[in-house]
Amino acid sequence: MTTHAETITEVTLGDQPITVDEFIAVARFGARVEFSPSYVDRVRNSRKLIERFLSENRLIYGVTTGFGNNVTEVISPEDAEQLQRNIVLSHAVSVGEPLTVEVVRAIQLMMLVGLGQGYSGTSLEVLGLIRDLLNKQLTPYVPGSGSVGYLSTEAHMAMVLIGEGRFLDGDTSAPANRVLRDNGLEPITLGCKEGLTLTNGTHSVTAIGVLLAYDAARAATVADTVAALSVEALKGTIKAFDPRLQSMKKHPEQTAVAKNLCRILEGSEIVEKYRDYRVQDAYSLRGIPQIHGAAKRAIKDAWQVIEDELHSVGDNPILFPEGDDGVALMGANFDSTFVGIQADLMATALTVLAKVSERRTDRMVNSAFSELPAFLAPNPGLNNGYMIPQYTAAALYMEMKAESQPASVDSVPTSANQEDPVSNAYLAVTKAYRIVGKLRYVLAIELMCAAQAHDLLGPEQGSAASRAVRQAVREVVPTVDEDRFFGDDIERIERRVFDGSIVRAVEDVVGALEF
Repeated sequence: MTTHAETITEVTLGDQPITVDEFIAVARFGARVEFSPSYVDRVRNSRKLIERFLSENRLIYGVTTGFGNNVTEVISPEDAEQLQRNIVLSHAVSVGEPLTVEVVRAIQLMMLVGLGQGYSGTSLEVLGLIRDLLNKQLTPYVPGSGSVGYLSTEAHMAMVLIGEGRFLDGDTSAPANRVLRDNGLEPITLGCKEGLTLTNGTHSVTAIGVLLAYDAARAATVADTVAALSVEALKGTIKAFDPRLQSMKKHPEQTAVAKNLCRILEGSEIVEKYRDYRVQDAYSLRGIPQIHGAAKRAIKDAWQVIEDELHSVGDNPILFPEGDDGVALMGANFDSTFVGIQADLMATALTVLAKVSERRTDRMVNSAFSELPAFLAPNPGLNNGYMIPQYTAAALYMEMKAESQPASVDSVPTSANQEDPVSNAYLAVTKAYRIVGKLRYVLAIELMCAAQAHDLLGPEQGSAASRAVRQAVREVVPTVDEDRFFGDDIERIERRVFDGSIVRAVEDVVGALEF
């Protein structure tokens, strides 16, 4: 598992399966997208196949039949284009606040990845326009609420391709036709199956799932780093991370966390001084390998499932160029349960990391446990110090706990009971995506407190790695001498957690951490 997407500037689709890093490079960091010759050939051959099916008036769902529950209503070839336009316009009914730029870009990229495998019949013109929107940084305005899986949000994205709907324009939005024209682009007319394909499948859920998995892996690595600083701050004993203890549990992730902690804390004068200070530390310190390791195992498993879905075809129907004339098979590859279950699992894992992080924060601000000034204020009483940031961490954890209720187990039948269960995976990934954002703040607060605690400790030095992390914090947040506006401090440290600065600081000293 690598997380260095920010270094990639261009991604070519077609010859090799896209990696998670490449996916994030496009969605988050604006890398360009290009098509390989093999990509182009696959798309064109698939388009020829669906056009032949239409000319032969074969009975194919969503192509020569109605949509949803109207699968027995035959559509003439002359009405095929109108059917596709109707699908897009009638399905664009999600509501509320718009999805973020990176989420919309991720879904657009997922369309290119999935439909470009050559089993969906989408034209090169359609996929080329989506690519142009990505490369020109033009993002459709997509209301983010009211989808049981994918239909409504993806329909808003498809609308701009036909000159309808709106694009994001700073803090507002602008008509699609005008934005296309101003950028030298033309709207297109959707051909047979294209409206269905652009609103159908696992694109939205998988795309958000990839963002989630990437951020979850990064946050879990930060959690090890921050916990190591808290061990020093709370005068913890490193004996709990002894490899002999870890060997009694057959979970490699637990062993990896213990190794990370030992490597980060190597050479610490604080750790050496307090090695025998207590018989054993509080659970939130001595249980770091077990708790973090369990969360990382869940994230690792989820990453694999989501990566498998990233490389899958989640359309319906799917076109196979077999035999003399090919075949269209109708099924349920649009179902997102694989990703939904893993998103629910990650929501739990991320909330567990927040649970133990908040407990370490509480111990640092509580003078009865930390043996440091109350709330880490050099002059307590007049100054409140970090009393209220701990409240924030506790509140964020409770919000995460409320949102970690599994979504993939829930269902309400739709389409006149033709879709009698729904995966509800869109809710699963969107709330887990919110949860990982809240975890970053919980970890930022723990790190902020740990850095302050180090400043209040005695003359003993922390390890080289912990000093590097503390320096990364102090570059954006100074030591607290008296109360000030701490909200901005939390935001600045969260950005360092998010952009990888904290992990880079420690890995520049000890090398790559294990996951």
